[in-house]
Amino acid sequence: MLARNTYLEVNLKQIQNNVSKIIKRYPNYKYYIGVVKADCYGQGPIEPVKAIINGGCNYLAVATFDEALRIREEIKDIPILCLGVIPAEYIKECIINNISVTINSMEYLQELENKECKGLKVHLKINTGMNRLGIENCEDVDRALKMIEQREMNLEGIYTHLYDAENKDVYEKQISRFKNAIQKIDLNKIKIIHVSASEGLTNYEKLDFVNACRLGIIMYGFTNYKSLELESTVKLISEVEQIHKLNEGDTVGYGGTYKAKTNGEKIAVIPIGYADGIIRKNKGRDVYINNKRYEIVGNICMDMLFVKVDDDVKLHDKVLILKDNKHIEEVAEHLDTIPYEVLCSIGKRVPRIYKWLNLNR
Repeated sequence: MLARNTYLEVNLKQIQNNVSKIIKRYPNYKYYIGVVKADCYGQGPIEPVKAIINGGCNYLAVATFDEALRIREEIKDIPILCLGVIPAEYIKECIINNISVTINSMEYLQELENKECKGLKVHLKINTGMNRLGIENCEDVDRALKMIEQREMNLEGIYTHLYDAENKDVYEKQISRFKNAIQKIDLNKIKIIHVSASEGLTNYEKLDFVNACRLGIIMYGFTNYKSLELESTVKLISEVEQIHKLNEGDTVGYGGTYKAKTNGEKIAVIPIGYADGIIRKNKGRDVYINNKRYEIVGNICMDMLFVKVDDDVKLHDKVLILKDNKHIEEVAEHLDTIPYEVLCSIGKRVPRIYKWLNLNR
């Protein structure tokens, strides 16, 4: 139901095509792990996942146990890794639902001591400098392996996370720390070894001991590696709900922070606001109406915002709050953030409309 004519249009065909292009360019991995956490970076919990699988991903990764269960309700067969920490009381459900668990610390392994873990699939995470999750040194890795074996868990994978994949020195330091931590492990016995996510994949050659990669925001067309020719997958769309014609000195919105400079200025009211993820810092950046740029003015409200327009704009004209990836990157710069946050901030009450069309032609 589009009671506000405000929605996120998701191009499933382009998601699928992007994934296929990435895999074609980097064909030497056995496992392509689609990172579908946070509802596929704000694009939706299920339909984009199906497009990602159709594109060629043969493994999924999420951040939380709830996300894994939501996918498992509709997609039964594909393996799922939870990158975050799953509370010990849900381990039995992980076994039942074929959800792989990240072992992030010795303390977490100790929490599992009183749980039935036989057959539980686990991935051992190594902290190589991110200092978020992971076991840090060779000795603890060795202890962890012994505990995993004693508890009859299935050590399915080992991985780390690159925190600055654009910096070659940092990258090489992290790889060195990873190799050092796993030096006593017979890697031939490990089914899945993954290091690189989107940036690491495009910036460096495949490591000979790695057989998997994680695809994240690159699946939605965000990459510095332009030769991949990936395309945008989302548009955030609303409409002109009302147009005001102001006199000089008239104000707009809470606090009257915008004041008309001349008689006859036109202000369009758009039914989307900070409750939908368009936070007040968006003031001053542009939206698109009839392929023309117009500025957001005044304080953004919870449910509406204001755009300074001209005579070309009419009632019910479509408004592109987010037009394409280039625009999303521009908005991220305006907000002093990154495209990830712009996408993930789009509120739950904004409907996701899915189309199997090439919307960018």
